[in-house]
Amino acid sequence: MLRPATVDDVPLLTHWDQQPHVIAATGDDPGADWSAEIAEAEGDDVVQHLIAEEAGRPIGVVQIIDPARERTHYWGECEPDLRAIDIWIGEAADLGRGHGTTMMRLALDRCFAPGEVRAVVIDPLASNTGARRFYARLGFAEVGPRRFGTDDCVVYRLDRSTWEAGGTRT
Repeated sequence: MLRPATVDDVPLLTHWDQQPHVIAATGDDPGADWSAEIAEAEGDDVVQHLIAEEAGRPIGVVQIIDPARERTHYWGECEPDLRAIDIWIGEAADLGRGHGTTMMRLALDRCFAPGEVRAVVIDPLASNTGARRFYARLGFAEVGPRRFGTDDCVVYRLDRSTWEAGGTRT
């Protein structure tokens, strides 16, 4: 299950940002100011911060943004009608248990719910080979390398046609 993040989740999100496996997957930039991020996203259709839960226990976070309209312009100039996803599991003990696959499928269902969304993009660190294999298994196609700030990443894209053909549904 994915639910909207609230200010009550800030301590947990801050804790997760400090976990070695999260830092290894997201880079060593300082963690987000979750209080501000959640407050800014409230009632916004450009950014969603979602907490993944299993049996009511928070296990991870998903961020979904409209990269063409997002205020920081992290993705730079990009085509309209895309969504971008960030995803991570909070605790190392929850890795390798299928949570990421479930979270991605739920996130992709949300991303493609509006009919105008043509594709979803994601930007794992180039060094995060496990995440890159994971996205490829889900049907994402490698677009190519790209530098975001100080991070060397590889952009992946999942087109609606691939998703509708079952690229991420098994």
